[in-house]
Amino acid sequence: MIKKEYYETITQENSAFVLIDHQIGLYTGVRDIPIAELKHNIIGLVKAIKVFQIPIIVTTTTESMWGPIIPELGELLQDVLIIERTTVNAWDDHKVCEAIEKTGRKKLIITGITTDVCLAFPAITAVGKGYDVYAVIDASGAFTVKQGELGVMRMVQAGVKVVGYSNVAVEILKDNTSPLAFDVYSGIDMPFASLVYDLNQYFSKK
Repeated sequence: MIKKEYYETITQENSAFVLIDHQIGLYTGVRDIPIAELKHNIIGLVKAIKVFQIPIIVTTTTESMWGPIIPELGELLQDVLIIERTTVNAWDDHKVCEAIEKTGRKKLIITGITTDVCLAFPAITAVGKGYDVYAVIDASGAFTVKQGELGVMRMVQAGVKVVGYSNVAVEILKDNTSPLAFDVYSGIDMPFASLVYDLNQYFSKK
């Protein structure tokens, strides 16, 4: 029998977004994805998440060492409390756990710098605690290509779903004629956003 979590889709109502350690100092070490691409993807994902009004949990680790969250995200997330912690695994900090539990959501969309530690550790822990976890790989980054690959392998072995930033957004959107479609596609910065808007306008008049 196929387990329910393997075919149940992500929705605005059943998911929460967890953004881990997208800090200035950690970005300087990312080598498996170009920084411009990484920023494009995480910013696009955050914009889409905000359009959907999905709960957002943001955490940083030891800012005295790794610095604050990158400015581009800081501007987008001014209305979100940033939880600073010292634990390597974000799930080991009770403030992070409590913030996630308070959302009442069982599907977690998670990104982190680095993929093999900041993302993998809490993602694997969350699966073990009964959450259905989606790790957004192209909105995360690792210090080497190999470390990123190993982090992904370990997550898959543990039952974490690995996805791309635009996959998550369009799965939640579900319908290109949704009134949210234009803002979502504009947020994730896909080139056919204007076409989606034209379709939306066309069908809304029928």
